[in-house]
Amino acid sequence: MASIFSRIVAGEIPCYNILEDDKFLAFLDISPLVKGHTLVIPKTETDYIFDIEDRELGEMMVFTKKVAHAIKSAIQCTKVGVSVIGLEVAHAHIHLIPMNRVDEMNFSREKLVLTSDELTYISGIIRAKL
Repeated sequence: MASIFSRIVAGEIPCYNILEDDKFLAFLDISPLVKGHTLVIPKTETDYIFDIEDRELGEMMVFTKKVAHAIKSAIQCTKVGVSVIGLEVAHAHIHLIPMNRVDEMNFSREKLVLTSDELTYISGIIRAKL
């Protein structure tokens, strides 16, 4: 069975798209730690990020960097934190989290509940910075 992220790539499940090319997709996390929490995935389903071929992993990081700069321009934050956990969905992904304090990257924290309108607005302001 395809992962939820593969179903998003296939268009079966909608997302709050930030940036997409032929290899990668960035979209808002719908259960974010903070506003602007974004996920970056390869379109090809690979469970473990370190199983991605070297060249493609490098391309993914360059893509991620572009998204991180847009997030930092759109969301008031000191830095954009990067995390790879890989246990919650069997599809490699990078978390980009706008942060002003290190505890904002604590995945044990309660997640925000945002409306569709809020998520649409946030994705729009980040996309506008690309």
